[in-house]
Amino acid sequence: MLDIILVEPEIPHNTGAIARTCAATGARLHLIRPLGFDISDKYVKRCGLDYWYLVDMTVYENLDEFFEKNGDNGLYLATTKAPRAYHQVDMSGDVKLMFGKETAGLPQWLREKYFDRCIRIPMISEARSLNLSNSVAILAYEALKQQGFPGLMNTGSMAETH
Repeated sequence: MLDIILVEPEIPHNTGAIARTCAATGARLHLIRPLGFDISDKYVKRCGLDYWYLVDMTVYENLDEFFEKNGDNGLYLATTKAPRAYHQVDMSGDVKLMFGKETAGLPQWLREKYFDRCIRIPMISEARSLNLSNSVAILAYEALKQQGFPGLMNTGSMAETH
């Protein structure tokens, strides 16, 4: 199982795009308040298009509620400040990928508490970060690759014609 956790997301377009990624991969989406938008916001819905019925989404009042209900097994925190890259960790089991808000990332206390579970996406030093929805897609597909893409199509429709 793959869980995507967004801590205090601020931009509805990003959350909508991430919801679409979750729908396409079967990942569960967890949103931690406060949200920078109303979940019924037309921009969130527009990015998810007609996939919203496929999204298994839960909204939590705060991080404490999330951890009470889900624990921290298989947790990895995505941060540009991490000491190691995402490809250096084993994501072959159940994985929870946590991402911070667009303007500030994850809180320092959380990064310190889970220092050994912080991972980053390699990029040039002059770049501050990637777009949140792109980061989620990169890490989600790495986890799914390590898990053997469970439940996902293993061939495209072109295979049927050849």
